[in-house]
Amino acid sequence: MNALRGQLELWRLHLAVIILGAIAELIGIQKISFGIGAILLLPLLYAFVMAALMNPNVMPKLGKFIREKEVKAASPLIVIAIMPFIAKFGTTIGPAIETIIEAGPALLLQELGNLGTIVLAFPLAVWGLKMGREAIGATFSIAREPNLAIIADRYTLKSPEGTGVMGVYVIGTLFGTFIFAILASLFASSGLFDPRALAMACGIGSGSMMAACTGALTEVVPNMKDEILALAGASNLLTYATGLYAGLFIALPIVEKLYNATAGKNDLATANKKEA
Repeated sequence: MNALRGQLELWRLHLAVIILGAIAELIGIQKISFGIGAILLLPLLYAFVMAALMNPNVMPKLGKFIREKEVKAASPLIVIAIMPFIAKFGTTIGPAIETIIEAGPALLLQELGNLGTIVLAFPLAVWGLKMGREAIGATFSIAREPNLAIIADRYTLKSPEGTGVMGVYVIGTLFGTFIFAILASLFASSGLFDPRALAMACGIGSGSMMAACTGALTEVVPNMKDEILALAGASNLLTYATGLYAGLFIALPIVEKLYNATAGKNDLATANKKEA
């Protein structure tokens, strides 16, 4: 009863979510065509931008409706909200199970790419951008929903690590669909890669990025639409599953040790100077 009463007190937040979701769905998927493919603007992007603008820290005038109380309550609800979204991918697997089994080893091996962010992004974040512990949250993964849950559980989203993972999540939501649509169109048009390999590459654990990527691929190879969607959906689902464990038990511990062994020493030295 207490939990229900608490949610009823957040009626402003729930009402805003319903209204913004309805507006985003009414706008629908907008397609921007260009020479080598297409960029898809998805309802998730519109909803995200509108919700960000409703933050009282961004637009103080809206603080009378969305108060600090609602802003704080919204963060832990992210984990609950994504559960149906994750379950939805399971419905795409069954009808194409034979195709997925044939590509099994390739689908599993590609999950090693979850560790690529450490190699590419960590050095840039720590030594190039001089980030603090935000670099841990920002670079241990591609910062999608399961990765938010890991950081929220381990550090909370209000911590420096939480700030890092949320920053990458925001950038990925805003620009990830553009980048994926363009890359998919370029690689598919080049003929250098098998469309099935590109379809598997679409499934990085992000529904919006996968939709943009598969949309661009099916524009270039329309006769393989069903196979592309099945492989991308399976890859995305596996990334949610294996990527979660890879991030929790491999990537995050590695990044923490790397940070403590490098930039962490500088943090300790700075703290000691302040104490002195």
